[in-house]
Amino acid sequence: MTHPKRKKEKKKATRWNERNFITEVLIPSFFVRKSGVQQRPVFPTLKPGQLALTWIGHASFLIQTPRHNILVDPNWANWLIVIRRLKRAGLSINDLPNIDLVLITHAHFDHLNRRTLAAIAAKQPIVVPAGVQNLVHDLGFERVHEMNWWDEWHYRDLKITFTPAKHWGARVLTDRHRGYGGFVVEFEGRKVYHCGDSAYFSGFREIGRRLAPEIALMPIGAYEPPSFRDVHMGPEEAVRAFQELKAKTFVPMHFGTYRLSYEPMHEPAQRLMLAGSDAGMLQNIRFLIEGMPQVF
Repeated sequence: MTHPKRKKEKKKATRWNERNFITEVLIPSFFVRKSGVQQRPVFPTLKPGQLALTWIGHASFLIQTPRHNILVDPNWANWLIVIRRLKRAGLSINDLPNIDLVLITHAHFDHLNRRTLAAIAAKQPIVVPAGVQNLVHDLGFERVHEMNWWDEWHYRDLKITFTPAKHWGARVLTDRHRGYGGFVVEFEGRKVYHCGDSAYFSGFREIGRRLAPEIALMPIGAYEPPSFRDVHMGPEEAVRAFQELKAKTFVPMHFGTYRLSYEPMHEPAQRLMLAGSDAGMLQNIRFLIEGMPQVF
C-alpha cells in the first residue's frame, strides 16, 4: 500500500513535469514588447474626508490623505532576477510627491525592491514585518519599525495595523524567520486595506470584523505558479475574501505587470469581472489605470 504522503509527492512531481515554466513563460517573456504608458500625474488637492489612490503597478500603490503620502510595496524594477517586467510603471519615480511613510508587506523580490527603496528613502520611517529590518536598515530611512500580526502603530494621526495573510515571507530559500502580511491604513475614519500577497483563508472574515476596511486592494493574479503552492488567490477567491471583509470598494492588483505564473496576463481581470457579476457586486469593483490618481 502506497503511503498517502508519497502519493501526494508523486502527484506534485507529475504536475511539475506537465508544464515547463522556463520554456512556456520565462523565455517567451524576453521577446514581448513592454506595454503601458508612464503618466505625468496631477495629484489632487484633497478635501477633509477624501483619499486618493494611485496604482503604480503590480502591488505598488501611493495612498494619499489630505496630510500624508504613503507608499506601499514600491517597485520600479524592470527585472526580478530573471523575470522581466512586461508593463511599465504608471509614473516615473521622479514624479512622486514627497513620501512621508513606506509600508512593506513582505520580503519577496516583487514587493521589497531595495534599489527602489534606496531611491525613495529620505529620512522618513519605513514599516516592515518582523524579521525584515536587516533588508532595509542601510537604505537611508530615518527608522525601521517592525510589526507582527495585529500590531498597531500610530504615526502623525495615522493608525497602521498589520494583518494576517496566508503566504510566506522568505527572501531566500533558507529564510525561516521573516514575517508577512497586509496593512490597514486609517486616517480620520477612512480605512484602506492592502492585502499584500495571500491565498484565500478564513482570516479575511476576522480582518473584516476587527478592522472594517472600506477600500480593499486585493491581489487577483499569479494563481497558477510553477510550484503549485497555495499562496495566491484567483479572482473568484478574491471576490469571496472581499465579501467576507464586508468592504465597500474592491481595487484589483497583483496582475498584468510581471508574469509570475502560467495564466495569461489578461486572464485575471476577465475572470474577476465574471466572478463579480456572478456575485452581484460588479458595482463594487473599481479598476485603476496605472499612474492615474483616483479620489475616493
